[in-house]
Amino acid sequence: MTYTRAAAFAAVLGLTRAASAVGDHWIQDDYCAQVKRATDAAPVRYEDETTKVTTEHGTAHGRRACAWHCITYSATQVLAVTAGARALGIRLHPAAALAGLAISGLTHYAADRRVPDGLLQTIAERTGKSRFYALAAHGLNGAYLLDASFHHACETVGALVATIGADER
Repeated sequence: MTYTRAAAFAAVLGLTRAASAVGDHWIQDDYCAQVKRATDAAPVRYEDETTKVTTEHGTAHGRRACAWHCITYSATQVLAVTAGARALGIRLHPAAALAGLAISGLTHYAADRRVPDGLLQTIAERTGKSRFYALAAHGLNGAYLLDASFHHACETVGALVATIGADER
């Protein structure tokens, strides 16, 4: 198969985007989804669905839950890009691919911690999107939509970095 860097970029972006949705919505467990935003100032009460035991979680638990989510999220992207690139015959430079996937994973952590005055809330305020960030009506959730679009942008940058040095054929 012949390809250009542009085609490699498009493939890697598609693979990371699909893996992101799987990692965020299918792989992430309920505990991480609920607790990853916990802080000592704004603790999260979590009820285990199986045992019905409720526990309270602060900053340390929130950081660990978010880190674990980002590890499984990143692993999902690594598997998708590795398998997809192999199936498509795309040869990525390993360091570039890891750097691109690291951009996605690290920025995912920064966005998903969403602690008061977190990264996304700060960006929303500085760009005049505070009301949209706070929207939770009409079947919409502004914070979630801004979170998703932030991830998409970071994945695009990551895909660009990942395809630096891709063997052109």
